[in-house]
Amino acid sequence: MSASAGSGAGGSEAGGLDPWLLSKLVCPATRQPLRHDTAAGELVSDAAGLAYPIRDGVPVLLVEEARLLER
Repeated sequence: MSASAGSGAGGSEAGGLDPWLLSKLVCPATRQPLRHDTAAGELVSDAAGLAYPIRDGVPVLLVEEARLLER
């Protein structure tokens, strides 16, 4: 059993997302890291100007589902 196996179940540190998972996710359009906007419940790609929704604790990393950010 790995050290992260027991710590990632709840994922409370990142507003319901496992911090380890969040560190591995990238924007599908740019392959750049995402930042978690806990207030909006989205993963934001500043490089692409897109915000990906998180639905029921699951990131939806589809460009078609992303919201265009106002610049």
